[in-house]
Amino acid sequence: MSTTQQRAPHRIRRGALTTATTTALAVLVLTGCSPAAPSAGAKKTPASTAPSAAAAAKPAVATVPGYDVGQFPPVPLFRLPDLGLLSGSADAFAIEVDKSFADVPGVTVSPARCDDGGKVVSGAGSAMLYGDGSGNYTGPDGTVQNFGDGSGVSTINGVTIENFGDGSGNYTSGSVRIQNFGDGSGNYADGRISVEVFGDGSGNYTAPGIRIQNFGDGSGNYAAGSVRIENFGDGSGNYAAPGLSIQNYGDGTAKVNGTTVRAAKLPAVARLGSFPPIAALAPVASCGTTITFQDGVLFDFDRADIRADAEKTISAVAQVLIAQKVANAEISGHTDAIGDDADNQDLSERRARSVVAALQHAGAKTAMDPVGYGETRPVAPNEIDGQDDPAGRQLNRRVEIFIPAAV
Repeated sequence: MSTTQQRAPHRIRRGALTTATTTALAVLVLTGCSPAAPSAGAKKTPASTAPSAAAAAKPAVATVPGYDVGQFPPVPLFRLPDLGLLSGSADAFAIEVDKSFADVPGVTVSPARCDDGGKVVSGAGSAMLYGDGSGNYTGPDGTVQNFGDGSGVSTINGVTIENFGDGSGNYTSGSVRIQNFGDGSGNYADGRISVEVFGDGSGNYTAPGIRIQNFGDGSGNYAAGSVRIENFGDGSGNYAAPGLSIQNYGDGTAKVNGTTVRAAKLPAVARLGSFPPIAALAPVASCGTTITFQDGVLFDFDRADIRADAEKTISAVAQVLIAQKVANAEISGHTDAIGDDADNQDLSERRARSVVAALQHAGAKTAMDPVGYGETRPVAPNEIDGQDDPAGRQLNRRVEIFIPAAV
């Protein structure tokens, strides 16, 4: 019988992407259609050496458990961890802030993000968004950069995703490394399993003690421990295991441990499927605009009456509300976590009411709803590692005006 078929390994046809799924245990089976014709390069047993079907007998011979005489298991398909995370873990944030909302002393203007119920999200982080769909977001778990063209980079809880906006990208999380080339090809490695999928039905798979090669033309190889399988894609192939050797010639005959027998042709190896492309990052429209009065701009410590020197600030914001014909807004008071919860709640409510009264006195006709949140919506930590964080507490002491986006 001929020697073992040798194939040059496939190579990535593109340069490796910059180093950038997942810990999920779900699997995606990469399946495809079997080819209609055998590979022209598959090595066949010469006809002159193969026994004729007429001369072949079918004596009692050894078989692979569960398989007929001369038959053996197929080269298996690959299994990948679920790659769904690549398409859904890096949303970014976009906002169209009217340029009329220019900053005034002690006041910042930023896009507002809302939850599914329409409530403003506070304390999740800070967003710097530029009106063209691009921007940066920094939160307690990491950062997101969205470049506005569908591409971006995120680092969340130690997971880094590079999305190039064309279906390609990189993913890094601990020992997991993924390169997705966006054309159905890609690589996966997690320190234990290594997978190469070339997008044309071929690929390689390596795990401890296991090696699979699928050439995408119906042929492939499999090695696991002492078992070896070669499938040449034209109905012929070889099987080797302790005590059992099978050479299937693909012409209705086979040789089992040196004995010639009748045997059906081997089925071709199924083509592999492809890596799913990474969805482009779609900018997420803001639900409105938040105007934030920084700590100390309006109030003295632990007081709810607006200082006289804050009149210009209040007047400037009122003029913006008037010029933009803002119909309604929520005025919310926030405190740090120092002191009694009930006292903080009361202080936040009184401060919100004071701002409403001051804006109305300055001529604003907007319908304003004063709300106090006390210490429940911090935008920064009040403590770090059990130690007081004065800078964080200062950011948490604020009054915000939320202006919902026009529908």
